Amino acid sequence: MSLYDDAVLVLKGYEDQEELRQAYLDHLGAHPDGMWKACGDGHITASALVIDPEHGRVLLTLHKKLRMWLQMGGHCEPEDPSVAAAALREATEESGVTGLSLLPGGPVRLDRHPIPAPCNWHFDIQYAVVAPAGATQAISDESLDLRWFAYDEVADVADDSVVRLLEATRARL
Repeated sequence: MSLYDDAVLVLKGYEDQEELRQAYLDHLGAHPDGMWKACGDGHITASALVIDPEHGRVLLTLHKKLRMWLQMGGHCEPEDPSVAAAALREATEESGVTGLSLLPGGPVRLDRHPIPAPCNWHFDIQYAVVAPAGATQAISDESLDLRWFAYDEVADVADDSVVRLLEATRARL
């Protein structure tokens, strides 16, 4: 199965955010290249919130280009077997944490946000991953900083999209 086909199946199976979910499906229907960064009208991205439920905290990255505290994530790659695998790969690469595991149940949220030209939109499929006990992080070259935040600190440092992702993740725990 292609990554494109996987994304369509994931979105068809996602039962929340109906209007936004349909916008993702419409985008992919109109853009066979909609999985890739080269698609000028926007593309699918995969992200994951790294969570440590035992200690009530999340790991956020201070994004180098955007200078905002965000969940880990980025562009899908041709070698990714699935969108979930892309999210897990991005979370592992950007956090440096080994042994992350996807929170069961598929995507936690969808978040479409504008990005600078030449592309117009990121159609982000957001997952959550659980950090193993004693996880240690390592800053990647895509990040200015990497830090654990208690659940109640996230709203003070991150934007509403990250807060909504955390709320949806906690509802699933």
